[in-house]
Amino acid sequence: MTTVANELLTKAQAARGATRELARLSTDAKNRAIELIALALESQQGSVLEANRQDYEAARQDGMSEALLDRLLLTSERLTAQAADVRKVAGLPDPVGESFDAQTLPNGLRIARRRVPLGVIGTIYESRPNVTVDISVLCLKSGNVALLRGGKEAIRSNAALAGLVRGALAKAGVTPEAVQLVESTDRALVDQMLTLSQYIDLLIPRGGPALVKLVAERATMPVVTGGIGVCHTFIDASANIERAVAIAYNAKVQRPTVCNALDTLLVHAKVAPEVLPKVALAWAEAGVEMHCDHRALSILGPSHGTAVVPATEDDWGKEFLSLVAAVAVVDSFDEALEHIHKYGSGHSEAILTEDYSAAMRFLDEVDAAAVFVNASTRFTDGAQFGLGAEVAISTNKLHARGPMGLRELTSYKWIIMGDGQVRE
Repeated sequence: MTTVANELLTKAQAARGATRELARLSTDAKNRAIELIALALESQQGSVLEANRQDYEAARQDGMSEALLDRLLLTSERLTAQAADVRKVAGLPDPVGESFDAQTLPNGLRIARRRVPLGVIGTIYESRPNVTVDISVLCLKSGNVALLRGGKEAIRSNAALAGLVRGALAKAGVTPEAVQLVESTDRALVDQMLTLSQYIDLLIPRGGPALVKLVAERATMPVVTGGIGVCHTFIDASANIERAVAIAYNAKVQRPTVCNALDTLLVHAKVAPEVLPKVALAWAEAGVEMHCDHRALSILGPSHGTAVVPATEDDWGKEFLSLVAAVAVVDSFDEALEHIHKYGSGHSEAILTEDYSAAMRFLDEVDAAAVFVNASTRFTDGAQFGLGAEVAISTNKLHARGPMGLRELTSYKWIIMGDGQVRE
């Protein structure tokens, strides 16, 4: 076995060995460790930011896209915000040990379900060093061990953050083996990791479509897929125009390089002549390029101050991760739903409407992990949903969907209490 392969196997075995200790940690012990992680994120920023600077410069020189560079970048503000999110996790109820669906059967057996950790959560991720902390903290609170394999573009940042987390665990009296970072960037490790079902209970890929597809097809253990967001916002005929413009601006511009940003704007034909010029003027301030169908093009032009170009078939169903949006005019609510059904990725979809029946139909009929009425898709996020943070945004339907927080990292066991009952 090569040295590289041996590192992964050794850390996977260590992760499995730590599961029993993690599973029996008290809530107080977990929260104490989480608080120390938050403090370290605030007090040890210098070494983390220097490591990230080196990663960022190397990635920029290698020609990394602006979208991925933005995901790679750490700043003092981002680390401080992450520390705040970490503290929110400490304040959340501990799901481990929770009993539910309790009942007493006619034969006197007392039966219930009790939440338990999954075990070892493996994560393969690209360009997102914040994932190192998010998954470590959520795994810790839910009694799971984290086995992390980041990409080479963020290896210095990931190592600095994992070291910070492991140091906080040790200080809190929790085994540092609870967080394992595979430091080799050899791509062969990905294939090897996909075969370690005897050590890894759940695998989560966080990256582009190629990585997600590879993991989904080859993994020998259960996989959570998602994170690829082709997000639509539909401005219905009854929409409040001023509010619709503000939401469309936020959904596209607030942070365009993430999976819950707007990709396609659908506008009802009855309001398109009024709303499209206003959206174009707002987007022009941020430099958004609009890829428009022929009906939107007939309404917009250079005088609206933003780049307007004809859309191609490839623009529909595309995750832009940049200041680019596809725009189409539709004749009806049903046409908008059909477009979303055809091109959506099951991530986040929104309708802007004052028609209650249209809003309810949209909620009922759109098949996505998160469906919004009169709000920006940018809210699809674990912290925004009150989960503290997330390990992923799942577009699966089993076992978890949408932002995955603490409860989504648990399973359950049946607990049966008897008084000598035997089955006849």
